[in-house]
Amino acid sequence: MNLRDRVLDFVVDLAPLPAVPVAGTRKTFPVRRLYCVGRNYAEHAREMGHDPLREKPFFFQKAPDSVVIDGVFPYPPASGDVHHEIELVVALKAGGHNIPTAKAKDLIYGYAVGLDMTRRDLQAEAKKQGRPWEAGKAFDRAAPIGAITPLEQSGLLVKGLITLDVNGERRQSGDIADMIWPVTDIIAELSQLFMLAPGDLIFTGTPAGVGAVNRGDRLHGEIARLAPLDVMVA
Repeated sequence: MNLRDRVLDFVVDLAPLPAVPVAGTRKTFPVRRLYCVGRNYAEHAREMGHDPLREKPFFFQKAPDSVVIDGVFPYPPASGDVHHEIELVVALKAGGHNIPTAKAKDLIYGYAVGLDMTRRDLQAEAKKQGRPWEAGKAFDRAAPIGAITPLEQSGLLVKGLITLDVNGERRQSGDIADMIWPVTDIIAELSQLFMLAPGDLIFTGTPAGVGAVNRGDRLHGEIARLAPLDVMVA
C-alpha cells in the first residue's frame, strides 16, 4: 500500500495551507514555494553599495507560511532596523526544469503587489560573517502580499509604475521595465536551479528607496493594473 492509499493519522495537527486571494473572486492561490530575486533594479543595487552589472541573478527563499494576507505586519523581534521593499510578485500555474525564456510566460498565472520585509541589521551581519540570510529575510510574516490579479485581466506585465507610500509619503518609485532581469528571464534562470511547480511565488526585486519602518506605520503599495497592497506595522 502506498502513501496515497492510506488514511493518514498525523501525530501533530496539520498546518494550514498558505494561500493568497485571487482578485475579484472567492478563489485562492495555494502557495508551494516562495522565491526572491536579489538586487534586480540598478538604482537599488547602487544604494546597497553594489555595482549593478547584469550578472546571473541570485535567489533566496522565504517560508511559504511567511505570506501575510490580512494586512498586518507585526514588527519582528531581535531587530531594530526593519526595512520595506516593494516588489512585483509572479504566481505560477505550471512548472518545469530548464524552461526556455520564450516559454516562460506560459507558466504565469498572475501577478500581485508584495513586500519583501527585511531585518536589515541581521542581514548586514550575516553578509559580514559570510552566513545565510534566513534570519534577515525568512522570519515569520516577512512577506505581505496583495490579491493576485490573473494574467488574463492584467495582460503580460513588462512595464508599469511600482510605488510604495509610508504614512502617505512616497518612499519608493520605479518602473518594472527597469528590472535588470525581466520576469521571463527570471523564470528561465530559476528553473535551471529548481524544479518549478504550480503554486510557486516569485518576488522579483525592489526599486530604490528602501528604508526603515516603525510600529504604527501604514504602507500602501501599487503596481499598474494590479490590486493594491495596504499593510499596517503592528
